[in-house]
Amino acid sequence: MEQQMLDADIYGPTTSRYYDRVYEQIRDPSGDIEFYRKLASDACGPVLELGCGTGRTLLAIATQGIPCTGLDASPRMLDVLRRKQPPPTLRLVCAAMQNFDLGADRFPLIFAGFRVFQHLYTVEEQLDCLACVRRHLAPGGRFAFDVFAPQLDRIRLVREPEREDVRFEQDDEEIVRYTAVDFDHTQQLMKLRMRYERSQAGEVIDNEIVEMRMRYFFRYELEHLLVRAGFEDVQIHGGFDGRPFDYVSGETIVLARG
Repeated sequence: MEQQMLDADIYGPTTSRYYDRVYEQIRDPSGDIEFYRKLASDACGPVLELGCGTGRTLLAIATQGIPCTGLDASPRMLDVLRRKQPPPTLRLVCAAMQNFDLGADRFPLIFAGFRVFQHLYTVEEQLDCLACVRRHLAPGGRFAFDVFAPQLDRIRLVREPEREDVRFEQDDEEIVRYTAVDFDHTQQLMKLRMRYERSQAGEVIDNEIVEMRMRYFFRYELEHLLVRAGFEDVQIHGGFDGRPFDYVSGETIVLARG
């Protein structure tokens, strides 16, 4: 049997169930948790994360005693985070990052880790998000986020065929995720099809399909976008260690003041 979920459900039951197991292999260690944790410590005040998900990064900050707010549009991802029993200094809000209002709360640091900004597909959505960020920044506050740096030898393709990218065991099942990618270069979109194959005792019992899109950005596109939104002191790095930007590392790290 094959179950399919499209964009609206990308962080629904399938993704939320396997998210931590998948990205403990794919993402760690990348240096991003340490990067955002240091920014939070240096900010000397409350922190807001957009797209906090299951708390992979935010919990590492909140457990240091820093007051945190985690915002995410997926109730299921937030439910996973709540089951981890976060400290009382961590508040969770279910809202879209391009349309949120936290009242009078202001933050010296707002960040959107692990490619979250790439779920904003249009310039209108991106500017709406940046406007929300600026409204919620304390005077002199900083906004930080990361996206991947497009690698030209990859995005010249029209399609990447399905391949296995992670394998793990969970709830007495073996889970193998296969991912295929289609590129829409006119819209600067990657369209991913992720198939989670579930097996027991060597026999495939189910396939669950999740399809999602990710917008890719070029360096000066991001700089222009941030300046247009009213940000200043825009810095672009090529890694979480502060290295100069290039297209080799695959990372684009952005910091700006509101």
